[in-house]
Amino acid sequence: MGVSGSKSKGFWPFSGSGSGDDAAKDGNEQSLTRARSFPGATPFVFTRRSSMYFDEDGDLAHEFYEEMIVTKNGRKRAKLKRIQKNLTPQGIIKLDHPCIHVDFPIILCEA
Repeated sequence: MGVSGSKSKGFWPFSGSGSGDDAAKDGNEQSLTRARSFPGATPFVFTRRSSMYFDEDGDLAHEFYEEMIVTKNGRKRAKLKRIQKNLTPQGIIKLDHPCIHVDFPIILCEA
């Protein structure tokens, strides 16, 4: 049921190797060196993909609905129908404050 892989077997580009205190320090330094040597391997995230869409009128929202009048057994009811056609994704947006990437292998604070 669990994951059978290990980060220390070389599958992950930032993993360190060795055991013991001195080896752990060397591994952390090595992982920092590897992180710096890969292009684009920065701990910060400056942009993200937006989950919002533009409709035909230029309105921006996560979801769009249209109110429909349904007649059933002589009674009129209002029903909401979700609109999924003719929507344009907002795309990549810039973050106000940079965030730290989830996969960055350094512990910033230990409780």
